[in-house]
Amino acid sequence: MVTTLFELDLTVIVLVFGAMALAGLVHGSLGLGFPMVATPIVAVTLDVRTAIILTLLPTITVNIASIVGSKGYVDSLRRYRVLIGAVIVGSVLGAWILAIADPSPFRLALALLVLLFLWTSHAQRLPRELFRAQPLAAMLTLGVAAGISAGTTNVMVAVLIIYFLALDVARSQMVPVLNTCFMIGKVSQIVILSLAGFVTLTAALETTPLAVTALVSLLIGQRLRDHIPVETYRKLLHVLLAILALILLVQFGNDIIA
Repeated sequence: MVTTLFELDLTVIVLVFGAMALAGLVHGSLGLGFPMVATPIVAVTLDVRTAIILTLLPTITVNIASIVGSKGYVDSLRRYRVLIGAVIVGSVLGAWILAIADPSPFRLALALLVLLFLWTSHAQRLPRELFRAQPLAAMLTLGVAAGISAGTTNVMVAVLIIYFLALDVARSQMVPVLNTCFMIGKVSQIVILSLAGFVTLTAALETTPLAVTALVSLLIGQRLRDHIPVETYRKLLHVLLAILALILLVQFGNDIIA
């Protein structure tokens, strides 16, 4: 059964709008992070599948706005076309799993992916030499894995960031590719979940205010980016994600006990 935005309790609706605003602000200031922030916050109250459905249109809106005006966008896509192709395959597979499987275990998967992102952000030992020696295999493997994680939990960056950090890819090249991959994941989810009956036109239209909220917050974040140290945002983001991962793990444990 499809749960639309305005079928939720008022308190939950306020939480969802707050999640869109915070995630948009983080994405605008860092260039990435919208689904990784928004999905766990919403999933604390709702199941992961519903959280993903509610963030479909807002995520696509944020990704398009982030891509517009990116310098060297075409060159970045050409350089990482194999990675993007692998993400397409993984995203379709992940969205299909999301459509047919029980969404409860996805809380655990989402929490682990968030923790993976936090670890890779601080890790000093990444498989640089392996990725440089086998670039095609690395792109194919991590691309498919990232697509599956995006399709099932909405968190792709936790996997892709391993690849980009290991190879010390410049932010100017990384951000356009990441946003393109995020958008591919969303489109795949929309198609698969629509075919499965989880996404309807009504549900999509009702999330338009969420998309507007996310876009406004994104633009504010982009303006603040040059005035507030990025490291400050990054530290706050990491603290927030660590708390959310802990909450999701506790909820998953409670589901098992129940």
